[in-house]
Amino acid sequence: MLDLTRIREAQKRIAPFVRKTPVLQNKRLNEIAGQPVFFKCENLQIGGAFKARGAFNAIFSLSDRDARHGVVTHSSGNHAGAVALAAKEREIPAFIVMPENVAPPKLAQVRQTGAAIKFCEPTMEARQAAATEIISENGATLIHPYNNYDVMAGQGTAAAEFLEEIPDLAHVLVPVSGGGLLSGTATAAKGISKLIRITAVEPEGAADTWESFQKQKLMPLKDPQTIADGLRASLGELPFPIVLEKVDEVVLVSDTEIVGAMRQLWEELRVIVEPSAAVTWAALREGKVELSGPTGIILTGGNVDLDRLPWCSR
Repeated sequence: MLDLTRIREAQKRIAPFVRKTPVLQNKRLNEIAGQPVFFKCENLQIGGAFKARGAFNAIFSLSDRDARHGVVTHSSGNHAGAVALAAKEREIPAFIVMPENVAPPKLAQVRQTGAAIKFCEPTMEARQAAATEIISENGATLIHPYNNYDVMAGQGTAAAEFLEEIPDLAHVLVPVSGGGLLSGTATAAKGISKLIRITAVEPEGAADTWESFQKQKLMPLKDPQTIADGLRASLGELPFPIVLEKVDEVVLVSDTEIVGAMRQLWEELRVIVEPSAAVTWAALREGKVELSGPTGIILTGGNVDLDRLPWCSR
């Protein structure tokens, strides 16, 4: 259901709508890593995150008949904003379910599009129930944040684009939550080069992918506790078998390590990244990943509450 051909088709479909994001390097960060490290800046993507890729691919894959009833999704932020943007571009209704504790910048992004927002308790059960109710009332199509092959294919376009620019990458590090980006990245990268190594990174306080990978069985995430608000979803049923087949390792980082890595990326690369985007550099700079050559990191998003930076006293 997901292969390099499907990802290439997604590249063509979304090209008019998304940015070809820049790739940055930094001498100091290369010295720390001991290898050349390339940062794919999806924090500079429209909407401030890679999520635009999957949302635009899924929404512009819909038939006119399905699209006219609109789309619905549930998300803590970046995917919500991406779906709202894509729906606005296609001129169809968007219904967005968001938890009551959503980060203010991510809520503001959705509101700017004019999408209809429904708040719910910050649990997956509440999010799914609210989305189901909207589908029943409006006939909208669910654009799931990660359990959707069109979304997964769209997310994989970031890695395909990355390898077009830096074809000799030996290793790619990817944050993981629901698994849409990880499965898309692994499929694209290994479709281009079977020898490339894929490392998934997630917070210690939301370690369901790590546990699922160790046990070779999908394990639910219970009560995630991490500063990385974009990585609090459970690994999805559709990405899971792809993760088992194509991902080489899963490593964990602490919130303290995430904050340190986030600040260093701000200082050295001069770009804004959110905690969820910093987990990969945290794993690398803490020596939790063994590198064997040029390495790619996808900086997944930059939607940060500037009034609540984690290294500043409140």
